Amino acid sequence: MLRLRVITALILAGGLVLTLAFASYPLQACIFALVATAGAWEWATLAGARSNWYRGAFAAGIPLLCFVLWSGVGLPDMESAAAAQPFLAASAFLWSVMLLGLKYYPAGQTIWQLVIVRAFLGLAILSSTWLAVVTCLIMSNGALVVFAMILTVAAADVGAYFVGRRFGRHALAKSISPGKTWEGFWGGLLSVVLLTTITWQALPPAYVHLGFGSLLALGLATAGASVVGDLTVSLLKREVGVKDSGSLLPGHGGVLDRLDSICGAAPVFALGLLLVGY
Repeated sequence: MLRLRVITALILAGGLVLTLAFASYPLQACIFALVATAGAWEWATLAGARSNWYRGAFAAGIPLLCFVLWSGVGLPDMESAAAAQPFLAASAFLWSVMLLGLKYYPAGQTIWQLVIVRAFLGLAILSSTWLAVVTCLIMSNGALVVFAMILTVAAADVGAYFVGRRFGRHALAKSISPGKTWEGFWGGLLSVVLLTTITWQALPPAYVHLGFGSLLALGLATAGASVVGDLTVSLLKREVGVKDSGSLLPGHGGVLDRLDSICGAAPVFALGLLLVGY
């Protein structure tokens, strides 16, 4: 299983690098929309869909929303990054609402069980994740910006895993994901602090105006949002009684099992970069 997991991870990483390094911007947007659509197929199951017809109809909503956002924001002009800001702010607000829902779960469980609520969340979250990624891509050194966002999420995840495994005692969200601990959460944030410090030292002079404090706050907010994204998908999987969102990725489960943290982090990261004047 470990070997299969590693092989799948290497293939995914290679595909990401090739997309960021060599694909044109429109092709990148299409590829990431396709990934979001695959995630929507799995989300449809979490929303209660019982047939492939309903899953397909739900998943088809993602490319449609991506096209609407593409046209409405005016991608890929650089000015469209500012035009995307209200949508990203709305997404960040939605995640803050999700945080409250997670904090008080299982209170309010009836709301989580509503098909219309789960369906709305899937379409809103996946389309805003796509918008955040393509907005980052039109920024200066866009491919590196997206890579930095993914690296931040990975650092938080790795730090949380090892610190939580070694020192974890107090459950972070016992009713949602019993394996996550507060010690792991703080370990993840510490990893992001170290990553931000190293990144700051390596930044070229053109980006010094951003300020270390701003970048650190952005990194910590991104890491925190990634945890909310992870817990949200975990909650939905628990509601429908499944361990993984799907089986498309051998050794990893489904697409959403890899996207959950990114879904929470991407809008916050993109919005934060715009607010700090990147």
